[in-house]
Amino acid sequence: MTRFVLVSDSTLSYEYRNFPLLDFLPCAPGNAVPASIYRFLKGPAPPAKPNGEAVYAPYAIRKLEASLLRKFKREEVVVAHEDYLQNFIKDDTEIIAVSTMDPLGLGPTTMSYYALFGGELNAWVKKEWDALMAKINAIRQGKKAKLVVGGPGVWEFAILRDEVEKNHIDYIFQGEADDVAPLLFEQIAEDSIDTSVFFNGYWTYDENFRKVMKKDPVFLARGFSLKAYPKLEEIPSIVEPSMKGMVEVMRGCGVGCDFCEVTLRPLRYYPLEKIVEEIKVNLRGGNTNAWLHSDEIFGYKHGPMFEPNEEALLELFQTVLSVPGVTSSNPTHGRISIPAGYPEMMAKLSKVLRAGPRNWIGVQTGVETGSEELAKKHMPNKTLPLRIGPDGSWQEIVWEGVFVETRNYWRPAFTIQVGQEGETPEDLWDTIALTNRLSNSFVDGRPFEFTITPLLNVPLGRIKSRKLNTDMLNADQLAVYYASYRHLAKMAARDGYRDATGSFLARMGTGTIISFGGYVMMKFVEHLARKKGVDIEKVKHYGVEGVKEITSRAVLSRAL
Repeated sequence: MTRFVLVSDSTLSYEYRNFPLLDFLPCAPGNAVPASIYRFLKGPAPPAKPNGEAVYAPYAIRKLEASLLRKFKREEVVVAHEDYLQNFIKDDTEIIAVSTMDPLGLGPTTMSYYALFGGELNAWVKKEWDALMAKINAIRQGKKAKLVVGGPGVWEFAILRDEVEKNHIDYIFQGEADDVAPLLFEQIAEDSIDTSVFFNGYWTYDENFRKVMKKDPVFLARGFSLKAYPKLEEIPSIVEPSMKGMVEVMRGCGVGCDFCEVTLRPLRYYPLEKIVEEIKVNLRGGNTNAWLHSDEIFGYKHGPMFEPNEEALLELFQTVLSVPGVTSSNPTHGRISIPAGYPEMMAKLSKVLRAGPRNWIGVQTGVETGSEELAKKHMPNKTLPLRIGPDGSWQEIVWEGVFVETRNYWRPAFTIQVGQEGETPEDLWDTIALTNRLSNSFVDGRPFEFTITPLLNVPLGRIKSRKLNTDMLNADQLAVYYASYRHLAKMAARDGYRDATGSFLARMGTGTIISFGGYVMMKFVEHLARKKGVDIEKVKHYGVEGVKEITSRAVLSRAL
């Protein structure tokens, strides 16, 4: 008897040719990326066990599975491969649980593409979600199984509420459930929700970034207090392999940026033995890379004023790389001020991680702006323990960080925001200047390695109206987009073939699409920018007028 069937959003289960950042491909509108190209870049279907279970699953699903197995029998809980759902959803199945990241295509990256292409809400993430929902609902028709949706993307259903009924969703859960999943599933199956444990509604944020609760009979959420989050000892270790060898090393961040929900979560650090335990699970599944998830890796067991704990970080990476079978490792997220302020530590970490020309350490980093004023207003702690002013301007700190990272073979994937509260045209051109300076900088004869993705803050009212035409960006914001995509085209042309994986034909196909696609995207954004009145030549040279190559801090200072 399979009581609980767990499955993930389809876009979280593919490898996307293992090409850096190609995991964001589903964020593109369906009318911008043809189906044939999308399917090729998506890559082959993930493997399945002979009985139809998934061999690998997103980390969140594996955590949910581990939590349920604390109480229920193995045969009662299954993580199903999407293509074999019919093997498990039977008359006695009680719950089908789906984890999702961006089901309705309202995430920042997806909305940023809508700003360029406009049109209906038809991003590939939405197309994939609709197909999964249709499949699940067809299989469970006439059966008692309830459909429950969870994961970081569930906030989208509070915005487009009609999608709940359209997809025949019974409950939507919001929050961390590691400690309460068995109780939650029992109560949902029995239609006996204990409102002293679960709030019948969802939490959101007011204009002052304060957490507020709103009642809604379909939503279930944890409350305000620390009881809303599991303690470290209540978080189970995964028992089956996760996608791309992901394991968690900490939760929470604490930096305090006023646009990020993660900063409100309590900090919890995994002990090394727990991290190793999960790595060994992934190794048994054939994953030799340990992908270390955190919301801020340089905050791992940090000291006062967010000073990095070099000893703890070195011990973490040394322990991971010493596990027999592990061939490589990289973190998911890390702020830029630590490489800027601690180059010697970065060199030590790089040596442990075996970084080099054929082993770049990728890390996602929120730079968010090139503006001194916006950095101070929205993310004043992001540079800690460095301080804007005494330790340089925001742009100098970012530049120095990328200098150190490139020298040590780290490649940051930057996000920047347009449409921030209080944003001025001058702020936007500061971001263009930063982008251009980084794009024209070199270290040891090598160009700076980084990607930069612009994200648009779209008002909720605009999303609810579903009127997503291309007038969401003004001329100065489009100029930021053009500067960003100009650099991305340069990166794609330089690295498209080098970083492609697979067979010779797969590498050639991926490399060609990436490099050519980068150029086409840049020209498309350039066309939009010209129509909006953007001075293209000004964008190309802004911040680096007369400077061909920036190779040192001294040259940077003169360029500033």
